Amino acid sequence: MRTILEIPHPDFKVTVYAWNNKYIIKLEKGNYEQTYKISELDVTGDEDIKAIIEDMEFVQSAKQRFIEMNASLNESLNKI
Repeated sequence: MRTILEIPHPDFKVTVYAWNNKYIIKLEKGNYEQTYKISELDVTGDEDIKAIIEDMEFVQSAKQRFIEMNASLNESLNKI
């Protein structure tokens, strides 16, 4: 797996990797991460990957997912 892009973003760290004919978009915020695998055949290159990261609906969904991940973990931790 090789790193091909690090995209500056105010809400989370974005790293894009190339591996096994796929782009892997990794979003990191604190102790949490989200990973998206996209076939190289589904995009034309780096610019398409950047467009995904700039899509406001995608960003809002990712932010919400980080909030849900945190809530889910905290609920489980509070049970033990």
